[in-house]
Order: sequence, then structure tokens, then C-alpha cells
Amino acid sequence: MLREMTKEVRIGNVVIGGKNPVAIQSMTNTKTEDVDATVNQILALEKAGCEIIRCAVPTMEAAEALSKIKERIHIPLVADIHFDYRLAIAAIENGADKIRINPGNIGDTDRVRKVVEKAKEYGIPIRVGVNSGSLEKGLIEKYGGVTAEGIVESALDKVHLIESMGYDNLVVSIKSSDVLMCVKAHELIAKECPYPLHVGITESGTVLSGNIKSSVGLGIILYQGIGNTIRVSLTGDPLEEIKSAKLILRTLGLRKGGIEVVSCPTCGRTKIDLIRLANQVEDMVQDIPLDDIKVAVMGCVVNGPGEAKEADIGIAGGIGEGLLIKKGQIVKKVKEEELLNTLRQELLNWKQE
Repeated sequence: MLREMTKEVRIGNVVIGGKNPVAIQSMTNTKTEDVDATVNQILALEKAGCEIIRCAVPTMEAAEALSKIKERIHIPLVADIHFDYRLAIAAIENGADKIRINPGNIGDTDRVRKVVEKAKEYGIPIRVGVNSGSLEKGLIEKYGGVTAEGIVESALDKVHLIESMGYDNLVVSIKSSDVLMCVKAHELIAKECPYPLHVGITESGTVLSGNIKSSVGLGIILYQGIGNTIRVSLTGDPLEEIKSAKLILRTLGLRKGGIEVVSCPTCGRTKIDLIRLANQVEDMVQDIPLDDIKVAVMGCVVNGPGEAKEADIGIAGGIGEGLLIKKGQIVKKVKEEELLNTLRQELLNWKQE
């Protein structure tokens, strides 16, 4: 359940906060200056289900490229800026729907004020981001190291600074690669911050370790009703971030839609290459526009029909052949090599049934 007291914030054509659903975000890993490459990646991410995209803006050329990128995409674009306040101003002028800054590394108060005034002029939100790795020395000394309390104090200090400049169109992000520290920090800040929270486990790792750490951390945080946008940060193809984010939200009941694939673990009764088949099915369903359908992939014909009875449709493998199952009932038997395509055709024609 979302925190209803959270302020609503508009990012382009997406509204977050309040009772709005948790939005899925990712970040491009192309050079933003390369407009074609960046646009192509964003379009692929859109198709996968990304709802907000962030691009790094390390140069003035990257800031100026945003206007060209914006013309060719359909989701809000967030400009990620560090150190140089002039890049933040240029990004806003070139159409960024939101900017992400850490006021602590932008420079003195006057420079932060210039960014705030430009955001106010264009009416776009500022995401105040603080990572555990960039915690100020004074707060590290105060709390005896990097702590959840220190991260929260740092973030709120920066929020209050921008509020003092007469601006409250804000989103807040506090991240750590330490999962339990990140959880505690979100629990603390949720009690004091009225603004939408962007949640993620930063530097979580590769597709394997990053998915596990993100699922645990995001699961605990979101289950408490904390968080309005999420990113599953992975060292890998950004498309994997979207797949994982959708599955996390669906598993928690925060998002419906799409096709859910369930599969049994392998055992001595398995008479088919279940691992390969399950992965093929998971990949195959990505481009099929069905909502709230559960597909089961079972390894044997002995228990397959019974285990798949809660699924809408499923397949179970045998020796050189397999079964097509609907609601636990065997529909037909097909050759092993025809299983995948048979399932695909059934799903493609699902709406006609």
C-alpha cells in the first residue's frame, strides 16, 4: 500500500506519488552524445516496459543532445548531472523532464540556487540524490561511519536547502549497496519526507547478484508501502532491469499485467531439457501482449498436469513428446520439438477463445 501522504509529482507524462502506481525506471548505458544509439536503446526499453528513463549528462554535448533524443522517444527523460551546475541548466533548457543532482557536489549555494531557479522556470522536478559512497565527512564523523541515519540526514539537509529557495517540486533518492542499511534508511526517511521516493539498491552487482540483492531490498521496502519509482541497478543490459522490476512488482501484488512463467525444479523424473525449455518460454512470452496469464512449464508428464492446475496454460515434457495443459486438463499431445511453438500459438490466439 502506497503512502497516501506522499506529494504527487509530474515527470513529463507520468505522475508519481500519492496513490499512483510505482513507476519503473532505468538508465541508458550508451554515450548520450550518440543520439541514435541512445534513442534505439530507449525505444527497446520502452517496449520492455520502462516508464521513466535517465541519461548521464557529463558534457555540454550530452546536454544539447537531449533535445534531439526527446523528439524520438515517448517516455519522460531524466538528466543525471554531477559536479557542473551549468550542465544541469543546459539539460533543463534542452527538454529534460526531471534532473537528478546531488546538491553537495554541484558547488556552493549560489550555484545550487541557479539550478533551482531554472527548474522553477521550466516547472520540472529535481531529484535530490544521495548515495552512501558520497556521504559528507562531517556526517561520517558524527555517526562513526557510514550509517542509515547519516544518509537520511544528508538527504534531508539538501531537501531543506532547496525548500529554503522556494521550491518543493522534489523527488528524493537515498541509496546504498548495503541492503539492510538501505532498508533502514528508507524506513527512517519515510517518516519525515513528504516527497516521492525513488528506490534502488545502488551498485548491486551483476545480473545474478544484483537481482538477488535488489529483490530482497526492494521487496522489504516496497512491502512497507515505501517507494514511488524503482530501478533495479544491474551491471548488464538495461533490458534485464525492466524484466526484474516488473517481476518484483508483480510478485508483491503492486503491478498486474503481462505473462507470468512458473516452472518446476529439475529432478530425476525429468525427461526433457527443462532448463532450456523454461528459458525459451520466458523469452518467448516477452512480446505477447496478454495480461495476467500464468504459464506453467513442467518437466514430466507424471505430475505436470496436477502441478500446473493453477496456471492458465502449461506444457509438460515427456520422452520425445509433451503435453499441452489448460487449467490442469490435458488438451493434446505433441512432439517435443513442437512444444514451444504450440504454446506460442495458443497464447497468440488466447483472446479469440
